[in-house]
Amino acid sequence: MGSFTNFMASAIFFIVLSFFLVPTRTQEEGFISVVISSQGLEFSKDLLIEQAVSSIIPLQLPQIEKSVKIPLVGQVHVVLSNITIYNVDIASSYVETGDSGIALIASGATANLSMDWWYSYSSWLFDISDNGDASIQVEGMEVGVTLALNGQEGTLKLSVLECGCYVKDISIKLEGGASWLYQGLVDAFEGQIVSAVEDNISKKIREGIMKLDSLLQSLPKQIALDDIAALNVTFVGNPVLSNSSIEFQINGLFMAPNDDFASRLYNKGSLGPVPFNAPAKMVEISLHENVFSSASLVFFNANYMQWVINKTPDQSLMNTAGWKYIVPQLYKQYPNEDMELNISVSSPPIMTVVSNGINITVYPDVTISVMDADEVIPVACISLEIHASCSPDILINKLAGTVKLNHVTAYLKWSKIGNLHMHLVQAILSTILKTVVVPYVNLHLWKGLPLPLPHGFTLHNSEIISINSRLSIFSDVAIAERSPTSLCIWWLNMLAMKSEEWKLLVIIGIFLAKMKHC
Repeated sequence: MGSFTNFMASAIFFIVLSFFLVPTRTQEEGFISVVISSQGLEFSKDLLIEQAVSSIIPLQLPQIEKSVKIPLVGQVHVVLSNITIYNVDIASSYVETGDSGIALIASGATANLSMDWWYSYSSWLFDISDNGDASIQVEGMEVGVTLALNGQEGTLKLSVLECGCYVKDISIKLEGGASWLYQGLVDAFEGQIVSAVEDNISKKIREGIMKLDSLLQSLPKQIALDDIAALNVTFVGNPVLSNSSIEFQINGLFMAPNDDFASRLYNKGSLGPVPFNAPAKMVEISLHENVFSSASLVFFNANYMQWVINKTPDQSLMNTAGWKYIVPQLYKQYPNEDMELNISVSSPPIMTVVSNGINITVYPDVTISVMDADEVIPVACISLEIHASCSPDILINKLAGTVKLNHVTAYLKWSKIGNLHMHLVQAILSTILKTVVVPYVNLHLWKGLPLPLPHGFTLHNSEIISINSRLSIFSDVAIAERSPTSLCIWWLNMLAMKSEEWKLLVIIGIFLAKMKHC
């Protein structure tokens, strides 16, 4: 039964989530929604049936024994053993939804069986026995299951409403011994063989669903991004079933591991409808802008939005001599002294999903310090208002992105070296942000945010549309078969498409990955 459970687990997000649920109201909101279209359901159904057949066969049926009374002969003891279903072909299949559940039906199926036969007859005159093997052809078989799925404390509860197997016709052909003589005798077992096939296939399906239910209960409620943040992937409410799609929601907010505080800070409000020109794909994954805001809040609370900069591509900027004509007083008081910049974000960045991506507003303070011998001397503090934009992209099964600095405004907060020419300071700080901070942030962004996809599947031909405070990913789904060679080709394709800055980031990432595996 382990293989049956594995195939069911692999298809869980694309078929099991479409099982019937009666909608109920809930106070908790979901900030990530997943819509499985009719194309996605068809893909799921075909995959599920294919994997079900391969996991069930070979299926061993119980041994059948029977004593048959033969005219003019008497009682004959017959044993059918090693009855095995070794092949099943499905002619057609379909899914039907209704008030009582969702039914998955496979019809027009054929099956091939093999078995051994043996009989014995004893009388006061003589003993007779014979044996051989037989092939069995099953025609017109239908298999159906109707399931219900209920939300249960952030997980899913799966149960069988109906399950059955029906065999229309069966033919048995004996080999070995005087098989032509005993064909009529074995034909008397047709009913028992049919019952064994129907009962055992139904039993296998029920057992597999029971194990799948246990698996659903054990699904993780968090996906760790790192040791600082985790994505809350508990299910919220019940799926919404329509004639052509299934929609369900998960919490979707980032939080510190084992903490759900962030969930109580956000209200999603209403979302506009999906744009009428949305791509026709198997699945749509929509992330509300609060998903990104919750991530920034977690990292802000963990004090991960502070940087000390003492090295830059142009190292002259980290010496007072490089500021000689920008802030003359600084060079006059501390000639040829090394410097450092302490950047501290004063509040969580504001993340807003707009029509062309994600707008980001950040309010950091930059403390300018001079390294005088072993002493760090703060000399001025500049408050910045930074406006940036993020262009999202799909990195295999993760949502990644590239940040671009749009505008920086600088304000003098305090100074120990007199008044400063803020337009000059603003220009030099912008250069440092573009050459040091932004590449550092982008390198981390390209680690990607996890998307709610089951293991063994990957997004394919994805498109991203951002509108109405949400970022939506429209994508087909494929079975993951990424080899190291295909990954290298993917990276090279990305390099051909992106900017020079992005190429540098990718090269750095590949170098770090190689160092990790050396």
